[in-house]
Amino acid sequence: MITFDKTRVYIAACIGMMFFGVAFIVMGSVLPAMTLKYGLNEIQSSSLVTFLPIGVLVGSLLFGPVVDRFGYKSLLITSTVLVGLGLLGLSYFDDFNVLRLFIFIIGLGGGILNGETNAIVAEIYSGDKSASKLSLLGMCYGIGALGVPLILSFFSAKYSYEVILRWTTLVILLSVVYFSFTKFPESKYKQGFPIRSALKLIKEPVLLLMGFILFFQSGLEGLFNNWSTTYLINANIGHDEALLALTALVAGITVARLLLSYLLTRVNTQYILYAGLLILAAGIAVLNYAGSFWGGAVALFIVGIGLAGVFPIVIGRIGTLYKEMSGTAIGFALFIALSGNSLLNLLMGVVAKEYQIAVFPVFLIVCVAIQGLLILISKKHMN
Repeated sequence: MITFDKTRVYIAACIGMMFFGVAFIVMGSVLPAMTLKYGLNEIQSSSLVTFLPIGVLVGSLLFGPVVDRFGYKSLLITSTVLVGLGLLGLSYFDDFNVLRLFIFIIGLGGGILNGETNAIVAEIYSGDKSASKLSLLGMCYGIGALGVPLILSFFSAKYSYEVILRWTTLVILLSVVYFSFTKFPESKYKQGFPIRSALKLIKEPVLLLMGFILFFQSGLEGLFNNWSTTYLINANIGHDEALLALTALVAGITVARLLLSYLLTRVNTQYILYAGLLILAAGIAVLNYAGSFWGGAVALFIVGIGLAGVFPIVIGRIGTLYKEMSGTAIGFALFIALSGNSLLNLLMGVVAKEYQIAVFPVFLIVCVAIQGLLILISKKHMN
């Protein structure tokens, strides 16, 4: 039996989650510069960005059986290298099809990092402690996600985005040294992976219920990230101000998860989930009447606070309920969650075309209400 230091493993998970934040945000941050450099039209830009969530979706589905069968260390190193190589590819290659491949690789590595780091923490901690540590882990995503646009805005006057991506790659690849000298939990199935048991999880009612809570959670996060700027611009807020207001969303999630890391070991998780829904609804109400930059920023900051609790609580609970196959169970739940992100954003596009973007807050409230009902149904499984 390999003994491991929980603190060292947790730090490794936090580093990995930071890099997922980098991977998930980087395309949105460098796309304007890439569009200018290559003279891309809207369709070409959209086709590039599409490969990132596809990669994340594939990585989220694949990581679970791999970590349950082979353990965390090799896959954590591999996924980190994938993100680094993807960023490096964006900085060196000009061929459009090759760029698509590297964007997919960034998404694939990021999807694996997201799932694996959550699974590591859910395995080494249990119960409310797990949710608390997962909340701090989520804060690390916010650090990585906020770091990319800040670094680019600070250094872009002097250095090209290609040079900045190469520096970022160097930092990412240096972390492999730390991972290499850290002992991780052993694999659960050294003699072969139980495929039949894994397939049974797909029909497990409790896992499906929690997966669909995350379906709406991920969908809501995606909706706010992708449509809030359009809604604010439609409310006569300038483009640059609308983009700046969007950073308040990540800031709200990051600050709230720091606070939740304390509250989750002291307050019933069900109360935290209900409070989050009320805060989220309040943020949407403020957004509905936002007519200025500060109105939009305050609304999205409140929304961020409301969104912060669901992922760490639900992922922690899944890890506790399905301890023997935690990686596979969490991977399946994340696959459902990311599907929600894609489908709800697609549905919002149809609704916006039919009824205009002004209906955005109504669409959000409907999603929140359905998620609230699912949380209510799952009450006995959350405690």
